[in-house]
Amino acid sequence: MKIEKIYDISMELSGQTPEWPGDIPFQYELAATIEQSGSVNVGKVVTSTHIGTHVDAPFHYDDDGIKISELPLDCYLTTAQVADVRGKTEITGSDLPAVEKGVTAILLKTDTWKDRTKFPETWPLFDPSIAEWMMENGIKLLGVDVPSVDTEHSKDLPMHMAMNCHNRFILEGIVLDEVPAGVYQLAALPLKIKDADGSPVRAVLYT
Repeated sequence: MKIEKIYDISMELSGQTPEWPGDIPFQYELAATIEQSGSVNVGKVVTSTHIGTHVDAPFHYDDDGIKISELPLDCYLTTAQVADVRGKTEITGSDLPAVEKGVTAILLKTDTWKDRTKFPETWPLFDPSIAEWMMENGIKLLGVDVPSVDTEHSKDLPMHMAMNCHNRFILEGIVLDEVPAGVYQLAALPLKIKDADGSPVRAVLYT
């Protein structure tokens, strides 16, 4: 297989990456240097599992939900369609395009997270009808270019719950600024962390 173009749709993780308000900020430091160890640099990472570009496991919002290491990997290594939904404050299933052949992931380009060093003040509302639309169209994974499929202050998490009810999966914090609407191959595999509720990913689209 010859790869013609790769789009890196991941946020960079650094001390400048904004965490969800009240969550654990990202921190990387050298726990040991070559000078100290005599051979290698060894890094240490402290982070939330829901920072930057990341996958939610159903266990994140459901005590009985499956965990990161149990997720079906074919959802994150698949054919994805980028849908341009810029300019909308609320997005429903009726706003989404006809699904191209072979597509099992839909990635929504809202273009509302302008400064990735700051947590956004607001982003579009995703209507739970999207989860039903996904089930009807054979779409397993929803990707969004904002921190969450629900609003910052939501406690009942209607979109997360609708996704769980329809056995659909969630990828959040992707970067689609330079990606035109269309069909691509997606790779966004979560780390195999035992009992985890989420995982950062290195997400890429390629043709």
